[in-house]
Amino acid sequence: MKVKVISVLEDNYMYLVIEESTRDAVAVDAAVPKRLLEIIKKEDVVLRAILTTHHHWDHARGNEELARLFPGLRVFGADQRIGALTHTVTHGQELTFGAIRVRCLFTPCHTSGHMCYFMWEDDSPDAPALFSGDTLFVGGCGQFFEGTAEQMHTNLTQILGALPKDTKVFCGHECTVRNLKFALKVEPENETVKEKLAWAKQRDDEDLPTVPSTLQEEFLYNPFLRVTEEPVQRFTGHTDPVEVLRTLRTHRDNFKKPKERPNPPAMLAFDWGLFSPFLDKK
Repeated sequence: MKVKVISVLEDNYMYLVIEESTRDAVAVDAAVPKRLLEIIKKEDVVLRAILTTHHHWDHARGNEELARLFPGLRVFGADQRIGALTHTVTHGQELTFGAIRVRCLFTPCHTSGHMCYFMWEDDSPDAPALFSGDTLFVGGCGQFFEGTAEQMHTNLTQILGALPKDTKVFCGHECTVRNLKFALKVEPENETVKEKLAWAKQRDDEDLPTVPSTLQEEFLYNPFLRVTEEPVQRFTGHTDPVEVLRTLRTHRDNFKKPKERPNPPAMLAFDWGLFSPFLDKK
């Protein structure tokens, strides 16, 4: 099982998972068809299915075009708002693509229909892979757009956090540096956070992805997985894990944004309402 990490849009990731013996492939969050088709051609593989984590346009907008280009293409997801959906999956459901096994993990909160995908090959020495969409990021977690802190706590502790610790985490966005800057604010004495942040900044400077991480690593520096740790509880002023998580998310949402020079055409487009159709889909 080979995973191609594909950077698209401003900071999104989509993925192409290749079954190396058959050269069949499965895409995860196929947002930009043109870029995906370039990788498919370069790798000389056949696209068999799309796994969509959630309905937001920056994760699902390529589904319809790809379904037109590949008649019979299967599109899996847990939300009827996902474009070109052909197969609605449920929590714990398992799928098979050649030697690749997939377990669907329902993680509602960022959206009410968010699904993560845990992949592995039997009898393979390679670590399993988790495609976590906008639920779990490197050093962070997704915003609670359509759910609650209780749901996210369940997602991170009982569902994703219970996976094998060597699981590789492939998330939906490149936001590692910013996540770790916040993590350092939460735990200024955490040496693992400092080391990971320095590494992530170097990767960012070289325009290289910071994915995948591993679940084991995340428990060392991701504050949203460290809600029972004393420094994190002290930062939030709470000891109840759900309240710690809720407070962390509020602080993260209000964490100072990096100073960026506005893009004049983009600002005009917002003023004229040209982005409204896309924003409405979110």
